[in-house]
Amino acid sequence: MTISFTALNALRGSSSSAAATTAATHAHYRQHGRTTATDDHSDLQVLKRIRRFLLSKDFAIQDRLLQEMVAGYDIGDPIADRLITEGVRFAKPLQSAVLNQQTPEHLAANADFNQLTEQFSQHPDWYDPKLAAIGAAAYRRYPLMLIWLLRNVALMAGYSIPALSLPLVQTGALKHEALPRLMRTYAYILAVSEYPELNGADSVLAIGSEGWRQSIRVRQVHTMVRQGLLKGQFKSQQAGSFTDQDASLATHALADGSWNSSYWGIPINQTDMVATHLQFSLLIMRGLRLLGARISDEEAQGILHLWNMASYWMGVDLQRLPSDETACWEWLYTYLSIQQLDFEMGKPLARALHDLPSQIMGEDNRRGQFVELVNASVTRTLVGDDIGDGLELPKPRLRFGILTAVPILFGLDTARLHSDKAANKLEAFRAKRQDNMNWWLKQHDDYYRPQG
Repeated sequence: MTISFTALNALRGSSSSAAATTAATHAHYRQHGRTTATDDHSDLQVLKRIRRFLLSKDFAIQDRLLQEMVAGYDIGDPIADRLITEGVRFAKPLQSAVLNQQTPEHLAANADFNQLTEQFSQHPDWYDPKLAAIGAAAYRRYPLMLIWLLRNVALMAGYSIPALSLPLVQTGALKHEALPRLMRTYAYILAVSEYPELNGADSVLAIGSEGWRQSIRVRQVHTMVRQGLLKGQFKSQQAGSFTDQDASLATHALADGSWNSSYWGIPINQTDMVATHLQFSLLIMRGLRLLGARISDEEAQGILHLWNMASYWMGVDLQRLPSDETACWEWLYTYLSIQQLDFEMGKPLARALHDLPSQIMGEDNRRGQFVELVNASVTRTLVGDDIGDGLELPKPRLRFGILTAVPILFGLDTARLHSDKAANKLEAFRAKRQDNMNWWLKQHDDYYRPQG
């Protein structure tokens, strides 16, 4: 990647040891109530695993990275924020401006809209479509594992962090709409990693592709939610959502029930968007490897590169994205170390997500109950029992049984690497399995609905 990540790394310090300081000297970064001391969560299982297996022995949290994260709490998406504040819903006119060269007259002289048009009209110089295609193929190779990891690792882990859960709690976007949101999130990660031959494009994340279109739409939705929370537009939903268990959340809201930026930072801010970027890229990639997938170093680079492009379209400042896999783990470790953990806030979200199989198949359906236990097993095995306990997920006796997938997946991947015939059969199975898993999208999303 040729963007100025090198300069950013130089700013952060030439080495971890050189920039390392004690927790006491880090105290000045605690400018928001959402942050804790850097050693408050040292016993958290996920942090202990990252430190033991994924970081260098001399790693220490860097003061400059802490400062960068704190600054990012107070920055949203300036260009999109200004447009939405002006009453401009930019998604449809932006797509028309890029694909049809038709810009509405009232937006022709709008500098922010023109800047977005330029951003979405071409790929930046640093984007490597071949590397992204390698990452996309690896990312979508295992559809069952992908949705396992999305719901049970990426999303469940995020529910333990109040700053990531609060926008969902205040808008009521997940507790009562768990299935639509899960499937639309799933549709987005599928669109980002869509093979070119599936949509006639010449590259992954081509201009005009479904991933491109959804990135624009999601960016607009995030901006509208951000502005709505700041203006208190969701306070009615919020007021009705507080229970005795949510008391800690209520104390951090303003008197009128609206968003408390001094405590939480701006909703859906730059730092939290980088964390979400790593949930969908780094954590899912790590989960695939732990479950037996043979993902090469080049494929890992490709997955991160793919999501760098998607995050750039989603409004993330590229200077904030870690430059490689090691830097990603250092960033995530630092972020998790300083987040207030409040499981009470995430419990309703976790419960809504956990209960989906029984809701779909029926409360007394044994298959649905079994799927719920498997899902809880994935979270507890890959994220940790402490977070599983905090979110009150079931604790199956045979929860490590999911690790039987490791030799199976490893064996299939070995066959794929050494036999074209095996690779073709596995790809046919993947495509059929993927089609079966898109059942909800085929009913509710025109893009995935069968044509003809």
